Amino acid sequence: MPSLKDLKTRIDSVKSTRKITKAMQMVAAAKLRRAQEAAEASRPYTERFNAVLGGLAKASAGSDAAPLLLRGTGSDQTQLLVVMTAERGLCGGFNSSIVKLARARIEALQAAGKTVKILTVGKKGREQLKREHEALFVGHVDLSDIKNIGYADAQAIATDLITRFEDEEFDVATIFYSVFENVVSQTPTEKQVIPADFSDVDTGDDGYVYDYEPSEEAVLATLLPKGVATAIFSALLENSASEQGARMSAMDNATRNAGDMIDKLTIQYNRSRQAVITNELIEIISGAEAL
Repeated sequence: MPSLKDLKTRIDSVKSTRKITKAMQMVAAAKLRRAQEAAEASRPYTERFNAVLGGLAKASAGSDAAPLLLRGTGSDQTQLLVVMTAERGLCGGFNSSIVKLARARIEALQAAGKTVKILTVGKKGREQLKREHEALFVGHVDLSDIKNIGYADAQAIATDLITRFEDEEFDVATIFYSVFENVVSQTPTEKQVIPADFSDVDTGDDGYVYDYEPSEEAVLATLLPKGVATAIFSALLENSASEQGARMSAMDNATRNAGDMIDKLTIQYNRSRQAVITNELIEIISGAEAL
């Protein structure tokens, strides 16, 4: 049975931990508000931009003059998986859920005889995938020094992907990230970005016929690289909001658990202290009677 001193030390330790988790919860709540606003503000632009690209892609479907980013290489043998996670932990199952989805995709592709390559964005995803798939790594993007994700950060990643694609390093690129729903719900998602896939995009067909100058293919050649950057930027913003939401929820649970533990330890401490006092009184009474 632990002594009173041990119990007192443990109670103080848990109280210190509760202060830390409470502070982290408040910081995550402040960051979540900004990250959520940024993610929600980007959605209308991303949806409309994809609708325009989808309409252009539909108009130039099957054309030999279509950009390489749209028509692809004609093969899907080599797959590049871009796994986006956080740089830090203590955010519940946020990182693990994205990695789990990526692992399932890796296993499915390898079972189908495909060549898999992995590019990681964020330290935590790299640490988890390194255990089993280190040989598949082809690159890593470190965002630990960036406080607020900007379009330039996404554009740098998109440029790297497009350069690798043009150098015939892969045939298909898919990004893995988490879509922010609310504080307690984030949905792991995978999205193909190269070649561009608009099969699930509502092009907003309003019955009008549009003519593009100089041509659909020429416009697509200019817009598709921006489309890749936009998709990555949207994914980074969704990830940022999801990370803070998951961390806020995890720290709230940790704070509650610490409070419950303090209550239990306090009860145990009081009972032990009462037992010690009772034993001392018994010894005093017994000594008095012996006299």
